[in-house]
Amino acid sequence: MITRALLLLLTAVLTSFFCTLATAFQAREHLTEQEIELVKDAQLLDKRIDVFIKAADRRMLVLNGGGPDTTTAKQLKKDSETWGELPKGSRAELIGDIARIFDEAITNIDDVSSRDEKNPLIPKSLRKLAAAASRIVEQLKPVAGQARSDEELSSFDLLSENAESILQAANKLPPPTTAEKKGKKQ
Repeated sequence: MITRALLLLLTAVLTSFFCTLATAFQAREHLTEQEIELVKDAQLLDKRIDVFIKAADRRMLVLNGGGPDTTTAKQLKKDSETWGELPKGSRAELIGDIARIFDEAITNIDDVSSRDEKNPLIPKSLRKLAAAASRIVEQLKPVAGQARSDEELSSFDLLSENAESILQAANKLPPPTTAEKKGKKQ
């Protein structure tokens, strides 16, 4: 009887702890309101993945200082009309956002795959996502070595895990078909 009571108490304490932890991670939305709308509007998988990649790139722009050497002021103004203002946050928050964006992109690919595993947009989208994940992780390698806080380290770990999952899945793909190669040239 006492063992059962202790087990129930331990379960309640752990549940409370994990709910609090989950709430802390969910307190920040990883996409802006405009980006969420663009994701909803993008019904085709490859277009939706393009939105996720652009959202991750916007966070990279902020992390890199968003100066004129990375993009022109004219392009930033044009993007802000469609995408809204650049996201704000600490380095740990922005890296965490990128990790969660990759996670959401993985989920979208998995959802389409579970409904139609022969969908030709799956390999195309996965290759695009893998290229972006590889590029972003490579750009963040110097910054990862400077991570000091637990939040930053956790964000880098999550980003690395998600990027690795994407790259492993992309490596399992067969070589691009002739149709995919033609699509790249157009």
